[in-house]
Amino acid sequence: MTRSRLLVLAALAVLVAAFFALGGHRYLTFQNVKAQQDAILAFYQSHPWQTALGYFLVYVAVTGLSLPGAAVMTLVGGAVFGLAWGTVLVSFASSIGATLAFLASRFLLRDWVQGRFGGQLSALNAGVAKEGGLYLFTLRLIPAVPFFVINLAMGLTPIRAWTFYWVSQLGMLAGTVVYVNAGTQLAAIQSPAGILSPGLIGAFVLLGLFPLIAKRIVDAVKARRVYAPWAARRPARFDRNLVVIGAGSAGLVSAYIAAAVKAKVTLVEKHRMGGDCLNTGCVPSKALIKTAKVLAQIRDAEKYGIRCARAEFDFAEVMERVQRVIRTIEPHDSVERYAGLGVECIEGEARIVTPWEVEVKAASGATQRLTTRSIVIAAGARPFVPPIPGLADMGCLTSDTVWNLRKLPPRLVILGGGPIGSELAQAFSRLGSKVTQVEMLPRLLAREDPEISDLVLKKFAAEGVDVRVGHKAKQFLVEGGEKVLVCEHAGVDVRIPFDEVLCAVGRVANTAGYGLEELGIPTTKARTVETDEFLQTIYPNIFACGDVAGPFQFTHTAAHQAWYAAVNALFGSAKKFRVDYSVIPWATFTDPEVARVGLNETEAKKKGVPYEVTVYGIDDLDRAIADESAHGLVKVLTVPGKDRILGVTIAGEHAGDLIAEFVAAMRHGFGLNKILGTIHIYPTLAEANKYAAGVWKKAHAPQGLLRQVEKFHAWRRG
Repeated sequence: MTRSRLLVLAALAVLVAAFFALGGHRYLTFQNVKAQQDAILAFYQSHPWQTALGYFLVYVAVTGLSLPGAAVMTLVGGAVFGLAWGTVLVSFASSIGATLAFLASRFLLRDWVQGRFGGQLSALNAGVAKEGGLYLFTLRLIPAVPFFVINLAMGLTPIRAWTFYWVSQLGMLAGTVVYVNAGTQLAAIQSPAGILSPGLIGAFVLLGLFPLIAKRIVDAVKARRVYAPWAARRPARFDRNLVVIGAGSAGLVSAYIAAAVKAKVTLVEKHRMGGDCLNTGCVPSKALIKTAKVLAQIRDAEKYGIRCARAEFDFAEVMERVQRVIRTIEPHDSVERYAGLGVECIEGEARIVTPWEVEVKAASGATQRLTTRSIVIAAGARPFVPPIPGLADMGCLTSDTVWNLRKLPPRLVILGGGPIGSELAQAFSRLGSKVTQVEMLPRLLAREDPEISDLVLKKFAAEGVDVRVGHKAKQFLVEGGEKVLVCEHAGVDVRIPFDEVLCAVGRVANTAGYGLEELGIPTTKARTVETDEFLQTIYPNIFACGDVAGPFQFTHTAAHQAWYAAVNALFGSAKKFRVDYSVIPWATFTDPEVARVGLNETEAKKKGVPYEVTVYGIDDLDRAIADESAHGLVKVLTVPGKDRILGVTIAGEHAGDLIAEFVAAMRHGFGLNKILGTIHIYPTLAEANKYAAGVWKKAHAPQGLLRQVEKFHAWRRG
């Protein structure tokens, strides 16, 4: 704590101590005030301005120091100064005193609290930053919440001091009037409890509901304003309850939910049902990764006790297998299936023409206009191709177009060291390409902890993938008939010859071409559709979910968001649900696989979240040894001294499957002790989770108790 903070803390401590030492707590009691009422009135009649000023300063001091007696002093204000002047004095004195307490709390404690608990308070901070005035106003209208607690707690949040002051003055006014008015009848009141009659309590409850009603009114006014340019074009009736734009994961789930609750829903897709995940993303990449893994295992046959094994394959046939896998899964996402579920599926290009109308243009050029109460935008994302000089002339492949290859590239450059780039780099290398992976950051999989990145890097190096971290792609050109990538590394240009280049540096949301610009729906800095916590856009009946909305670009997250978007779109006028991002898992399907949920150590350090680390090495696991996959680890972050899980990273065989137990634990609030107490089948990889819990338990064994037990057993032996 700094010297200035220590001085302020000392001054406050002295003032509080002086208050109690001088008997202030005895003076500011209801009984004493009643006994001294006549003397106080007589002094006021003789010295009105001095009395008012002294009362005002004492009231400011009592509230500023969070001392007991504010309620009694409010009664005194009514008894001595009457309703009008009493209300003025109490209103300003209480607001100023509250603000002083707020500032003291902020000066002394906010930095420490935010530094220690910033991660846990992030959602609260965001809410206060956005609507702190409304939160404070609501609390001020409910007398059951002690005002001094509100003063001190709000000082720890990002709310502005001026906002705190004027909202406090306004929010406390109703309660001030009630108490000051009661003070005018002080002689008839036998105790402070007499102020809060059942009728008065009911009035306070209604006052507490007022901010919620006010928020509804404010929302209605905002909606009226945003809809104003379109009011004349609002349909008298609607043909549909919901129109969903995009038939990827988010769109399919949104439409499914709407149909399940018997809403009339139309799903519009301009290309292929199933979206990127089925056609160009998760499904084809995992099919390719499987073939590549089989080839790697055949090459490693000796470690399985097989003297000689070899495989012949044709790359074109491998890519045809990928398409066969897609075709096998296609019926799950087909028009026929969804039509059978009650969803109207239309193939065509959608454009939102008003907040309630979507125009669909078919491939033939014919158009139709759909009227709907609500719209869900699930337009997905596409690979981002950076504007590197010469890249466009190289016939650049992306995760969308690489599946068209039927000839294996002899030399393949992959731009990007994230999940997509890493998965495809290893797969193509195992299939026989000479792969050079270029990443401008200092390591692969930069979102993971350094030792996890290092595990993957070592495996890549052992398999012949040429990983160039810290290399920034500057230019693509043709030299002597050969394609060359020029990179900058440590201030020196490096030339990398290649035959094909695959760009996997990220994905960007599809936000253009279907009416967002015309309606004025804004996008974020991340170039996603801007939504609130309910996935609403600026138009209360238009929602967005999936990759187009962010913040995560995972198929399972898109499906998760879709539930909120669909339910809020259909039932939001009665009840809306805030989307929950508290437990989001993901996996990178390299070998070793990397799966994570919650915080990792890098993020915990960055956010200042206290944690303990428990690590179990999978090289010690019986099943992993039997499978010749004894590599990797389970890394668990917990609250210091407790078994509550903050986050887990698993690197190893089937990590994406193993993480599910920890996802369930975090989602439903059970810790490592419960995992340790759960029977896991032997021999399985899932035992790694139990053994990780065992490592934690051993580190937290009660050593003192164990020493006593040891003595007990020694005594029993005689």
